[in-house]
Amino acid sequence: MVTATHEASHRLFQEHPEALAPVFEALGLPPPLKTDFHELSPDVTEIRPMERRADTVLKFEPDVGEHFVLAVEAQTKKDPDKAKSWSYYVAYLHAKYDLPVLLVVVCRDRSTASWATGPFECTVDPWTTQVTRPFVLGPQSVPEVTDETVVARQPALAALSAIVHSESRRAAAILETVARGLMSFEPDITKYWFEVVEVGLESTPTRKNWRKLMQDVVTHFPGHRTLFEEKYLEGKAESKAEDILRVLKVRGLTVSDDDRERITTCTDLDTLTAWFDRSLTATTAEDLFAEEKPAS
Repeated sequence: MVTATHEASHRLFQEHPEALAPVFEALGLPPPLKTDFHELSPDVTEIRPMERRADTVLKFEPDVGEHFVLAVEAQTKKDPDKAKSWSYYVAYLHAKYDLPVLLVVVCRDRSTASWATGPFECTVDPWTTQVTRPFVLGPQSVPEVTDETVVARQPALAALSAIVHSESRRAAAILETVARGLMSFEPDITKYWFEVVEVGLESTPTRKNWRKLMQDVVTHFPGHRTLFEEKYLEGKAESKAEDILRVLKVRGLTVSDDDRERITTCTDLDTLTAWFDRSLTATTAEDLFAEEKPAS
């Protein structure tokens, strides 16, 4: 079953394969360049009714050095059937592209990461026909990013670190560092990385912490009205306006078109908060604006 972690893994490595830096370092290879990678079809199906798809399949073609295929998979738990699929992926991709294949598995918890290293063997006692040994990107192999300058230089690695270490004891410190470091980018880029991390964390307590951090750091430069801040505040205002109208509706109070427009077009959070407080006790919708009317 495709999970949010699989989706984040696919998006991260497809669009930013430089996040594979820990793999290349461990193999003694030069740091990977994004231009050295080309996406291949993740479909490894030969007979359509039995569909098999890897999360991400890339072809690594540097100007100098060995060319090979990378298959990247996200794994959240031990699964013997998945191990069999990995053996199939490697054999199929090797035969199809006539290139060596490196299988990389991304794990968030240590026990799954330890299991995923294999080796997974196909044997007819005492003969071993095939051995599959994935390279695992997990808590044991991905560095803990706790320096904002690293986030600024390597946002893909920082995002991977936040996801992979989301269940570790230092998760809170890593998330805070990554969140603050991502604010050094332009708003659209910051938003992109925030979303990648959020999707990768799935519906866990850590994801809730990440969403709170997003709210806290979004006003890193309060009052400067950056595009990111404006979009955030617009969303908060829209949500607050909806809350006000919902309260009035539940309390059975009639809202005129003019009053509704006044509420929904207001972008000042302090004003909306005051209106919301009044909506809890108001006897008419007009009471929300009573103190704003000029004295006669």
